[in-house]
Amino acid sequence: MAEGSERDAVPERWNAVGAASGMWMDMALDPRFATRTAPEGERATLLEYLQRYRLTMEMKCADLDAAQLASRSVPPSTMSLLGLIRHMADVERHWFRRVMAQSDAPFLYWSEDVPDAEWLGAVADPAVVDDAWRAWRGEVAFAEKFVADSPDLGVKGFEPDGSSPELRSVLVHMIEEYARHCGHADMLRERIDGRIGR
Repeated sequence: MAEGSERDAVPERWNAVGAASGMWMDMALDPRFATRTAPEGERATLLEYLQRYRLTMEMKCADLDAAQLASRSVPPSTMSLLGLIRHMADVERHWFRRVMAQSDAPFLYWSEDVPDAEWLGAVADPAVVDDAWRAWRGEVAFAEKFVADSPDLGVKGFEPDGSSPELRSVLVHMIEEYARHCGHADMLRERIDGRIGR
């Protein structure tokens, strides 16, 4: 750690490959690139990108304890890696369970009464961490099954505002959502323990 108060201490930057690399880990060992063949077709392409971003978010949270996962970025932000897990559980739930499957499923963490509930409830408690991972993985599993069972990407869902997004549009939106938040996760992780990498 660099000099300064414990609160302001800045971790040394590092990655699992070495100082000359900007990679998170050796690409030969990276599970995001386990298959080197290009996906064929729209469905396979969208699903591969989405799967890689979901895995990236998991990797950015790996090997951290509850306090580290709940660590916020910089004031006044309420964002943390744990908050991202909770937020993405509700995003997955909204688009696949509520919009596409038309299930009357309440949000897990988001609240109309408490602004930033998914972020503020991301506290340094192992039970909260376990709950967040369980919820996120459950929503991802539901989404994967929904997509697998859908005959084509033109299947439509229904939003409360009356719009009817196609499944392909939801998949593109999810890629966009994860890409944005994986960028946040890059910075959050680097601030926690100095680990950098794409």
